[in-house]
Amino acid sequence: MGVLYRIALVLVIIGAINWGLIGFFRFDLVAYLFGGQTAVLSRWIYALVGLAGLISIPILMKRLDDDEDEVISESHTRNYSNSNYSMEAGEEADFMDVPKTEIRKGASKKK
Repeated sequence: MGVLYRIALVLVIIGAINWGLIGFFRFDLVAYLFGGQTAVLSRWIYALVGLAGLISIPILMKRLDDDEDEVISESHTRNYSNSNYSMEAGEEADFMDVPKTEIRKGASKKK
């Protein structure tokens, strides 16, 4: 993400916080800090936040998981070099005929 988009995102967050303060508490932080809503500096801040919102529109349209796709594609590649083409439903080993091993002398049950 470029520097311009980061600055725009910071200004959009500042604007969102200001709108939240206005909505919940009827307190305009920008107007309070810069001399009222009609002050020149306040109007510049409002204009910059508005431009930042317009600049941030491509961020909304961009796929957010581009970086994640690269990581997933690198770590989840399959290796088919040693393929086994036998049937899955083939004969299975019968383990009922395998003799059970005796308990070792040192591992006998203690009473």
